[in-house]
Amino acid sequence: MLGSTHGTFTTGLRARVDACGEQPGRTVVHGVAAVEGDTDVSGRPLHTPVPELDRFFRPQVVAVVGASDTEGRPNTGITRQLLDWAGRVGARVVPVHPTRTAVFGIPCVPSVDGLAGLDEPVDLAVLLVGDPLPVVEQLAAAKVRFAVAFASGFAETGEAGARAQERLAAAVARSGIRLLGPNTNLNAFERFREDLEGPAVALITQSGHQGRPVFTLQELGVRLSHWAPTGNEADLEAADFISYFAHRPEVGAIACYVEGLKDGRSFLLAADRAARRQVPVVAVKVGRTEAGARMAASHTGKLTGADQVVDAAMRQFGVIRVDGLDQLQDTAALLARARKPVAEGVVVYSISGGTGAHFSDLATAAGLRLPALSQARQDELHQWIPEYLSVANPVDNGGHPVGDWRGRKIIDAILADPAVGVLICPITGPFPPMSDRLARDLVDAAEQTDKLVCVVWGSPVGTEEAYRTTLLGSSRVATFRTFGNCIGAVKAYLDHHRFTTGYRSPFDEAPRTPSPSLRKAQALMRPGTRLSEHAAKQLLRAYGIRVPREQLVTSAAAAVRAAGLVGYPVVMKASGPQLAHKTELGLVKVGLTSASQVRDAYRELTDIARYEDIDLDGILVCQMVGRGVEMVVGVTHDRLFGPTVTVGLGGVLVEVLNDAAVRVPPFGEREARDMLGELRGRALLDGVRGAPAADVDALVEVVLRVQRMALELDGELAELDINPLMVLPRGQGAVALDALAVCR
Repeated sequence: MLGSTHGTFTTGLRARVDACGEQPGRTVVHGVAAVEGDTDVSGRPLHTPVPELDRFFRPQVVAVVGASDTEGRPNTGITRQLLDWAGRVGARVVPVHPTRTAVFGIPCVPSVDGLAGLDEPVDLAVLLVGDPLPVVEQLAAAKVRFAVAFASGFAETGEAGARAQERLAAAVARSGIRLLGPNTNLNAFERFREDLEGPAVALITQSGHQGRPVFTLQELGVRLSHWAPTGNEADLEAADFISYFAHRPEVGAIACYVEGLKDGRSFLLAADRAARRQVPVVAVKVGRTEAGARMAASHTGKLTGADQVVDAAMRQFGVIRVDGLDQLQDTAALLARARKPVAEGVVVYSISGGTGAHFSDLATAAGLRLPALSQARQDELHQWIPEYLSVANPVDNGGHPVGDWRGRKIIDAILADPAVGVLICPITGPFPPMSDRLARDLVDAAEQTDKLVCVVWGSPVGTEEAYRTTLLGSSRVATFRTFGNCIGAVKAYLDHHRFTTGYRSPFDEAPRTPSPSLRKAQALMRPGTRLSEHAAKQLLRAYGIRVPREQLVTSAAAAVRAAGLVGYPVVMKASGPQLAHKTELGLVKVGLTSASQVRDAYRELTDIARYEDIDLDGILVCQMVGRGVEMVVGVTHDRLFGPTVTVGLGGVLVEVLNDAAVRVPPFGEREARDMLGELRGRALLDGVRGAPAADVDALVEVVLRVQRMALELDGELAELDINPLMVLPRGQGAVALDALAVCR
């Protein structure tokens, strides 16, 4: 990521003089890497240690508390599976039971306290008890490192269960052990195939059954190394396992099924660690339809619901979000096994012009780049493909060449084009023997190239020899069953490598020390209140954000004097902490050009306020700013991620347009510009219908200054809404015409 915040302000953009003659501060980018214990300016960690989970997945001694060998009892089946697993990983099992001398012939320890007397320390305790809470402190005394609690009846059951889970979490924190669960299962102790080679997929799920499709990838030849079923996450959470898996040499990709994040910051720190190591994280996060529960006074709070923040945060740190379990397995498998791309161009190769056109339309719409092959390459292809068929991209061979020696030459020629990094061959249905020969040629070519070869096998049967043996038997060909999954996975593959190449962590550039603006801003904050427009604009001034020339007055005579000082024409607005949306109440008067108009406007505004029973701190007499593009920039507080920054199209129709992008601080200049690129109305900033291009640099600077404010005032600022921020023509800056701030 480019750009960051330190010293006074952020960005390598030019300094400006605002309308009041103040010189905004400049950014100093320090680029210091975050280390353990380091915090940003809001006191939040910039680094967390990688959990040492080796002894969880590969313990030497496992205690089974509540072990049983009585047939028909649930604990007996679990004990049997744990014994089988322990045998595979080379662990010794110690049953714990108060009345049994042995379980499955293995001598028992009568209580957890007895584990302390063993000749070897216990790495992992599996708790087959209804209430794990009383056992936790005993485990700590016995110096057990890890525990797994299968018991249910906690936060998933309601308020009483949530309180029970809080007590369990507190006991775990006091004990120093690490706990998986409660409400987890045996997925961590599954049988993983050891005959498969190559980079593996590591799996994290909050629902065991939802991980089954990914686990079953082993039957298609895709290696799986770990499965972490995190359950209710009273202690160990998805973020811990992402951090751990990102450092495992055998892990090529991490696949996650997430129902809820325990802590947004921990998740982003883990995603950041994976991005630094270029390990892709693919996630299904349920809850896309969750409504934003907060009813915010500002426009900003209404523009982004909770899931929009999650979505933006994941993209910001390189997490690839998918919707379905089929997409999760296909995308994770491709990213785990494929080599880095040597080029970003995608070529579509088919035996049918219709198939090629169909696939190319979908791929282009998804954002894949399908470059035309060079003329020399097209001439070469026409040696084997009739002249009347297109070989530019997509390449249509007409069918017959795949049945003989020409098929392999065509594939090799396409892969030889330097613009091509990915070859995709959609085979919509089997047509032996031609499809068999085509599949074999594709596999053989894939073994000889450093480029990605993908095949879409469209047959619904899936028992064909070309599919089951030839394609799935290859570790170099990525095979899909649907167009959509192939396109999504290839796009994720190219996006991931583009994102992680030269990745610069936002956490490395987060500000560590407060700016001089913080003291000025804190003096303006009023805990638990909403600031008036005048006070909110003073807050913006403190951070170098340009506002119009204005004066707050309490009489008609003072209004006339202020208008003369500000300069006609002027805008007059009521100012008070109760006023969130003034236009609807008629409390804004625009384009006043004389003293008589100012006096009349003053009386009218105060009369409306009196009639509406609105307390005012005065009337603002403001400079009238020239026309530009109206934007909104704001801050809201997300319960998972803390302060978030939003930018979008502003003005009185802001909620109707609902065109906004959101990010979680810290982020730099490149990310701020990417936010603008996500807006449907981005073209307005470039100038449309004869309008001049807007000062995008000034807009980006405001976004970054607002981010700095959000970080420094975290805990004090609940919401900020700058609407409209008038972005003037290029070189003229941006002016905050109105602002609303809510203190926490």
